[in-house]
Amino acid sequence: MANLSELARTIFAQALGDCSVEQATSRRVYVQNSSLHIDGEAIAVSRLQHVRIIAVGKAANAMLLAAARQLQALPGCDIAGVVIAPVPPAQLPDGLQYFAGGHPSPNEASFAGARAALDMLRAVSENSAANTLCLFLISGGASAMMELPLDPAIGLSDTAGFHRALVASGASITEINCVRKHFSAVKGGRLALAAGSALCHSLLISDVPAGHEDALGSGPTIPDASTVADCRDILARYRLLAQFPAAVRRFFESAELPETPKPAALHAQFCVLLSAQDLAQAAARRAEALGWTAVIDNTCDEWEYKAAAKYLLDRLRTSRHQHLRVCLISAGEVIVGLPGKDVPVGMGGRNQQFALFAATLLTAADGPVTILSAGSDGIDGNSPAAGAVVDVNAVTDPAERTGAVQALANFDTYSFLNGREATITTGPTGNNLRDLRILLAEAS
Repeated sequence: MANLSELARTIFAQALGDCSVEQATSRRVYVQNSSLHIDGEAIAVSRLQHVRIIAVGKAANAMLLAAARQLQALPGCDIAGVVIAPVPPAQLPDGLQYFAGGHPSPNEASFAGARAALDMLRAVSENSAANTLCLFLISGGASAMMELPLDPAIGLSDTAGFHRALVASGASITEINCVRKHFSAVKGGRLALAAGSALCHSLLISDVPAGHEDALGSGPTIPDASTVADCRDILARYRLLAQFPAAVRRFFESAELPETPKPAALHAQFCVLLSAQDLAQAAARRAEALGWTAVIDNTCDEWEYKAAAKYLLDRLRTSRHQHLRVCLISAGEVIVGLPGKDVPVGMGGRNQQFALFAATLLTAADGPVTILSAGSDGIDGNSPAAGAVVDVNAVTDPAERTGAVQALANFDTYSFLNGREATITTGPTGNNLRDLRILLAEAS
């Protein structure tokens, strides 16, 4: 029998490699025949005198460097910009400022970067707008890395507490970002609104469900489909107001909570360069090249992790009756609701929580089965791992099962899994296409 754990790790690594941010960006942004081409639109080079770039998120550096190589071919064009990313780019182009925005909670650089971006866009005068291109390069993680409250009286500490409460609430990413949009001066389309009538293009590396692109990074450059009423409904459903710092709670309790920009107020062009579906398809191609029957099923995206694990294992058991060697692939994210802020939790993340719980569901009757779950950004929760890979032998004896159940209850899965060499460590990948689950089963 092949080493299925190593095979799962190989498929994951190869799929990530196939989803190159640099290549995806270069395919959509290039100079040719005296025109700058962005997602199929040709902009005459002679028209452009100013380019303003804002790159923010976990994939910001890779997107920026690919785009900058093309933009440098523009003759006599004034290029300036703001980069907000976890680490500085290998080469920071002239005219750009770098800010080390925080994640998963904003920091001082998140505020400073947001202010610099708004100031730069607001400086585009109506006289120069017709000759100015604003290029927004947005990827996952942008919600925390670039932040500024609409209410200037709300400081960093309270903003960080607000973000922490949202992440631990059990709400979906779309619901979380709906609330963030109605809190922020740069989210929900407000960043692009600051550019006035300048030509604006957004390129996206998406870590949100398909069709919800305005949730990526809390939609700083896209008209917002959600409303204040939607926001208030989410606050009530998850009882969030009581969990917010007092200043944030007062802001949301205001009867004059401002609405976000809608399509009539903001015209924005955007394209998705890469998404979780691209990652899933890359994994499927790699599995099939190795002789496996690949099945993609993203049904459980945004499900609670226990329900997702049960669903995928049921699907795997059904599929293995139809194929000798089946690779079930599922992209997206599962939801892990954490206890209140006063209850200590251990080290781990949603991928390790999913993987370890799935391991507890396996029995000897399942035969050779391996389950991998990992984040494409290389980061899983508050752990140094990207995720984990487990098999039917992961929790076989009673003592191990007791330890696994305790680790799950304490959200301390990293210690349990790492001690068994089951964690996956990649370091930050410079990409962010949500999570990937790979389930392998072959005939006994």
